[in-house]
Amino acid sequence: MKIYKLISWNVNGIRAILKKDFWNIIENLNPDILALQETKADALIMATDILNNQTYSEIHWHSNSQRKGYCGVVTLAKIPTIEIQKGFLLEEFDVEGRVIVTKFKDFTFLNIYFPNGGQGPHRVDYKIRFYNACLEYIEALRAKGEKLIIAGDYNTAHQEIDLHDPKNNQNTSGFLPIERAWLNKLTELDYIDTFRHFYPTQQDVYTWWDMKTRARDRNRGWRIDYFFIAKELKDNLRTAFVLPEVFGSDHCPIGIEIEI
Repeated sequence: MKIYKLISWNVNGIRAILKKDFWNIIENLNPDILALQETKADALIMATDILNNQTYSEIHWHSNSQRKGYCGVVTLAKIPTIEIQKGFLLEEFDVEGRVIVTKFKDFTFLNIYFPNGGQGPHRVDYKIRFYNACLEYIEALRAKGEKLIIAGDYNTAHQEIDLHDPKNNQNTSGFLPIERAWLNKLTELDYIDTFRHFYPTQQDVYTWWDMKTRARDRNRGWRIDYFFIAKELKDNLRTAFVLPEVFGSDHCPIGIEIEI
């Protein structure tokens, strides 16, 4: 049995965060697997800025193929991968560079930057279709007996406890009933929100804050970043945590420890 430490962090631009003591932060956190979202970088930049670091033997990225400086995910690991897949193998979603699937000996890890619906109804519709494609994909993996960990920026606060001002955000993308219903479906299928597993009623714990209004100074945020695990891993879960004291992005890192 080994305890694995996993960290997920929407960095809001890899080039920007590398100027903010990023590697020292990661060295102190010391994850076995590090999942980054919204890297906003193409393969050349990733190769220059990420591969120069020798801490992680496995580095896999998925960049937007149509729009530079938009989306992008990278998964770094100290343990060997058995198989890597970029996207769900659905062109409509994969072109935006939002998904890396890495299969390890003991579990399958999905690093996902889910769409933001804030640009209007067409993007909310895209987001819901992405959500549904994701659910179909992970359920197919699960049916094969794979033990799933799904981390990333889900771009939706699940419950009222997960954002500072739920009353005034009922019609805001990120807290729309249709978006929250998908997270309900996820939990109904026995995927576990790891933070809420340990802290079911804890308030004022957020992972994203609006920079324009300096919301982080007043802790008026949203919890939209999650580690979900399939129930098959429930007994292996040791801890889950949010790290609002770690700066560098408009999101903070989140993590779990799991023993397998």
